[in-house]
Amino acid sequence: MTSTETLAGSTGSAAGSTGSAADRRRWFALAIVMTAAFMDLVDVTIVNIAIPSIQQDAGASFSQIQWITAGYALAFAAGLITGGRLGDIHGRRRMFLIGIGGFTLASALCGFAANPEMLVASRILQGGMAAMMVPQVLSIVHATFPAHERGKVFGLFGAIVGLGAVSGPLLGALLTEWNLFGLEWRPIFLINLPVGIAALILGSRFISESKAPKALKLDLVGVALVTLGLLMLLYPLTRGRELGWPLWGHLSMAGSLVVFGALVAYERRKSARDGSPLVELSLFKVKSFAAGIAVQTVFGISLGIFFLVWTLYMQVGLGWSPLRAGLTGVPFSIAVSVAAGMSVQKLVPRFGRKVLQAGALVMAIGVLIYLAESERYGLGIASWQMALPLVVMGAGMGLIVAPLTDAVLSGVPREHAGSASGLINTVQQMGNALGLGLVSVVFFGEIGDRLTRAQVGPAFVNAFQHALGWVAAVLGVIFLLMFALPKRPAQHVEGGGDGEGEQLLVEEERELVH
Repeated sequence: MTSTETLAGSTGSAAGSTGSAADRRRWFALAIVMTAAFMDLVDVTIVNIAIPSIQQDAGASFSQIQWITAGYALAFAAGLITGGRLGDIHGRRRMFLIGIGGFTLASALCGFAANPEMLVASRILQGGMAAMMVPQVLSIVHATFPAHERGKVFGLFGAIVGLGAVSGPLLGALLTEWNLFGLEWRPIFLINLPVGIAALILGSRFISESKAPKALKLDLVGVALVTLGLLMLLYPLTRGRELGWPLWGHLSMAGSLVVFGALVAYERRKSARDGSPLVELSLFKVKSFAAGIAVQTVFGISLGIFFLVWTLYMQVGLGWSPLRAGLTGVPFSIAVSVAAGMSVQKLVPRFGRKVLQAGALVMAIGVLIYLAESERYGLGIASWQMALPLVVMGAGMGLIVAPLTDAVLSGVPREHAGSASGLINTVQQMGNALGLGLVSVVFFGEIGDRLTRAQVGPAFVNAFQHALGWVAAVLGVIFLLMFALPKRPAQHVEGGGDGEGEQLLVEEERELVH
């Protein structure tokens, strides 16, 4: 995403003044965009904990449950780069307000969904609106604050992200458990309404407009091909088991490869024609970037599989309440935050790539410990018995997510850093959506169609253990792929006036939750 400032003179004076009305105005703007970012981050994690309640109350099928989460991830991934470009072209403030307005409306539609189909469609809309809103957050901060103040600003942003990682599952658990006004799970979406409306009103007053003077053109054909290819791959994966794996499903998945091939050919021609492709293919000539994209995608797959089956295991298999499940996950979130801070500040500067590889191994060890604990204690497992594997897994994840983006970008030319960082975040979300689609194979594929009440618990526990085996294997693949990353990431994007270094930081922080 291009980070170029074209602010009015009043904004420039705001950056250098203290105690003035303009100075207060930019801190209001910061609070507004951070609130919107927090709302998006919480919304990702808050839904997982309520999934079993949605299934029971709304009568959603297993495939619809997958699409409630995968639809959001897919729409978010497909729209991220486009959202950033729209902000550059039409104004970041304008696109932020459109995004948060649409996100709030989609949240209302989710909260008042009359059936599972409407909920899935509303979640897809919500993901698309998040893709309009989130890329503007960094650009607004960059355009509003001078370089010497951004370190403090992004420190605050990191704290907000950490708070979102911990509070999302707990907030979702409490809202579901309380059953406010008899609305069951619906308050997890409706809580966005007052926050979104306030941000919309205040944002229109306090956020200053900024654009890029030489914004790239939109590559709508590229977006369409990416979305079509993913749908052709994910829809049969999600519905295949339910429909008995029909022939059209296999043809669709094979056809997705043709669509992705057409995307590569089109992007190559578009790059030669006007230099504004959705995907900058020349980046893949950089070994560290190509390997990093593979790592991000596969890592997203592992996370997409784990978090959904983990929730179903605790609430459906073990019969735990949403609150107990949410509290059980707190050690994981804390371990991720602590390890992420240590990896960036102390470990990576000293040990380089080995930290990321250690993270993959540690996370895999945590998964295997969890698998052993689940097999040992079965349906009688307690929350405290899950604490050790969750802390180990969280520590491993924290070692990976924070420094990974910088490792991937270390060999990328400076002029392509913004485009590359946007692509990294996009493929991680696409991997997440693919992982959610694979849940149908690695988890639901192990569960019988017609289970008695007595059979449900053992079946879900067995399926969870099977899925953990897959997650451990995927983490092993990630460990091997990391050998292609540079031994020591170069600090090539820092300081300067282009704001790209800050963009990478925010995207690293987002991956703690997405």
